[in-house]
Amino acid sequence: MNTESNDLIERAAKAIDGAEALLICAGAGMGVDSGLPDFRGNEGFWNAYPPLRDLGISFVEMANPGWFEQDPTLAWGFYGHRLNLYRDTVPHGGFGILKAWAENMSHGAFVFTSNVDGHFQQSGFSDDSVLECHGSLNHLQCSSPCGYSIWSAHSTEVEVDDESFRASGTLPFCPDCGTLARPNVLMFGDYGWVPQRSHAQESRFRSWMASVPEGGLVVVELGAGTAVPTVRYAAERAIDGVGGTLIRINIREPQVPRGEIGIAAGALETLEAIEARVDSETGN
Repeated sequence: MNTESNDLIERAAKAIDGAEALLICAGAGMGVDSGLPDFRGNEGFWNAYPPLRDLGISFVEMANPGWFEQDPTLAWGFYGHRLNLYRDTVPHGGFGILKAWAENMSHGAFVFTSNVDGHFQQSGFSDDSVLECHGSLNHLQCSSPCGYSIWSAHSTEVEVDDESFRASGTLPFCPDCGTLARPNVLMFGDYGWVPQRSHAQESRFRSWMASVPEGGLVVVELGAGTAVPTVRYAAERAIDGVGGTLIRINIREPQVPRGEIGIAAGALETLEAIEARVDSETGN
């Protein structure tokens, strides 16, 4: 890293070392270092799903609940492949660094993420301290929906043909009405998403934020872009509400409000650099 980057890393390390509470805000860029695609633009999406290029279907078009009615094997081919991918992917070492920082905070930590992969929980974060604002691929709901039931996808297995990316075999179904099930994920144009699980997470998040001492918060935001700015807005609102320091880590869009810290680099690289500086500050 250059001199300017080193100065930013130094500032970030001091902010983390002096904070009382940690808010982790993560977008799709957080998973790139684990080997996950971020679907940035149609080309990035089609590189991950070539058959959808042939069909001319973009990510925004594919991530639509209508497919579960119009073409269930295509819908579950896409989401089943992602479910299998997330299960098979080991979260990168940056998750462990964040977990260690969280454990050292006197007022604890919370995660706000638009990612639906469950990798924070897989890395040891309590489900009670994670807000998944777009839902979770590890949970299912009725595609109708017939009610408000949400259940774990832990025992769900979806076979996907590697060539066509279509699901084969028995598809998941709703245990209440027998209709096709779908992931409990907020999709585009989605009026059937059952939000109760995420709403409960939001309630716990608000309670936690209310307990954070004024000026004692550090927000570490990772891989959250402006195309769908939910995560960036949450990070900035938290700082506006409680006070503290925002550390924004984003290769392409590191811009921050005046006085905050914006680092134009990847998540894992930056977390490792900050961790090395935090260790040197504390003598570990």
